[in-house]
Amino acid sequence: MRIRVTHQRITFVLQCLLFIEVLVALWTQRWFTGFFTVLIILVTFLPVLLERRFRIHIPPEMQLLAIAFVFASLFLGEVRDYYNRFWWWDIVLHTSSGFLLGIFGFLLVHVLNEAERVQVHMKPGFVAFFAFLFALGVGALWEIFEFTMDQVAGTTMQKPMLGDPSGLTDTMWDLTVDALGALVISVLGWRYLKNPQKASFLERWIGEFVERNPRFFRK
Repeated sequence: MRIRVTHQRITFVLQCLLFIEVLVALWTQRWFTGFFTVLIILVTFLPVLLERRFRIHIPPEMQLLAIAFVFASLFLGEVRDYYNRFWWWDIVLHTSSGFLLGIFGFLLVHVLNEAERVQVHMKPGFVAFFAFLFALGVGALWEIFEFTMDQVAGTTMQKPMLGDPSGLTDTMWDLTVDALGALVISVLGWRYLKNPQKASFLERWIGEFVERNPRFFRK
């Protein structure tokens, strides 16, 4: 209970910072920044909406990790321009996205694998492989989105690097670190399925998700 309260307080602080940014943006007539920050605030409420609307109980650690990622990537990265101010920011965020997408992909196929109404049972290796490909696939779609925005809207989501103004090197580094993050999660997820008694952070999170959502899994 104490851990959950701590995570809720941290989430509240991040949301307050975003709300202050909205007020400052409106005061200085930076309308797009204000609108974009409001969208970020709405995204931070998604875990709560999922829990209340669809009765999907997400462990507080996962909720905080997702909200922190949104705050760091969209607010600090795009609004505060951390992507250009710190060369390593993009690498850290893409590695983190590999972690998050790997966790989501693993839980998605794990739920399908254990659901009684789905007559399919996949081996642990395939579940982990799916999680890896899911994270890498979403990462590739995001790179296509960045390329499209740069071509259509004239943005600079694909960051030009020294010796490569086209942004191709940035894209390949993004996909590489996406893959590394997804690989770590896939290996940990495979270990969990082979031996649920393991005690790494991912095993604990998966165990808590399974325990809090028994209707998704076989009795």
